[in-house]
Amino acid sequence: MEILIKNFNELSLEELYQVLQLRSEVFVVEQDCVYQDIDGKDSDALHVIGVKDGNIIAYTRCFDKGFYFDEAAIGRVVVKESERKNAYGHLILKASVEAIKERFKTDNIKLSAQIYLTDFYESHGFMQIGEGYLEDGIPHIAMVK
Repeated sequence: MEILIKNFNELSLEELYQVLQLRSEVFVVEQDCVYQDIDGKDSDALHVIGVKDGNIIAYTRCFDKGFYFDEAAIGRVVVKESERKNAYGHLILKASVEAIKERFKTDNIKLSAQIYLTDFYESHGFMQIGEGYLEDGIPHIAMVK
């Protein structure tokens, strides 16, 4: 998998289309969650994209400190279902952490994790903080690194 890191204005129309398609495929259809994915924040994000055979199969969006939280943030962490067996989630998350360090000059990162993925994030040095909560009807917990 090749990793691309782009600002919003650097995304091609095809890349943007594939990103939105992947996010919808997983977060809306697979997880059966009706929510406003296109939230007006993509233009402020750093987009970390995993490409395999010309198709986007993994993705995150990252924000500088002060946009969402006091810390930098990682969100919309997604891997195409058919590619999850290949550990691309670990690669895209590692690339996202490195991109934040390089672009935003910070090691302090916060994310909102789906509860069932806490072990995954903990394996990358994130720690749970606070109490769990529902976000769009799905149990989440805040995690920091």
